[in-house]
Amino acid sequence: MSRYEDDEQFRLFVQRQWGRLLRTAYLLTGDRGTAEDLVQSALEKTHRRWGRVLRRDAPEVYVRRVMVNTAISWRRRRRPLEVPLLTSDSAPMPDAYAQVEERQLLLTALRRLPPRTQAVLVLRYFEDLSEADTARVLGCSVGSVKSQASRGLARLRVEFTPPAPQSPVRLQEDPA
Repeated sequence: MSRYEDDEQFRLFVQRQWGRLLRTAYLLTGDRGTAEDLVQSALEKTHRRWGRVLRRDAPEVYVRRVMVNTAISWRRRRRPLEVPLLTSDSAPMPDAYAQVEERQLLLTALRRLPPRTQAVLVLRYFEDLSEADTARVLGCSVGSVKSQASRGLARLRVEFTPPAPQSPVRLQEDPA
């Protein structure tokens, strides 16, 4: 296959997979800008080996593996520059925002997990990959995926407590 054909196949692959790869990267990093950087970095590394990746007939698996490894590497090297603010004692968000708030709490709890466990949960449950596909992406055994997922879900159950629904305040009438 010519270099031009390889480049064209890579371009088509990026067009088809960009959204899914960006979603995975966002779930791994928690920041859209960092997620875009992660996808770009993974695609750059993949492009260098595109001919070999195509021969193995699994470009999605290869790119996801590169993304997970790169995200873990970045997380080990970098310390967060932003410090989250403490939750305020202000009035709770309206009910319309409850689902968004719950999702944010879940993502925050997910980011506190070890990088490998986080990767397993993202690939297994957010990307809906099978245990075997997750193991292939991470380069580990299916048993390792199962144990990491089990431990990660157990920790999320302990750490993630969605906000209790707010009951309306009722004023008591004065009987006098």
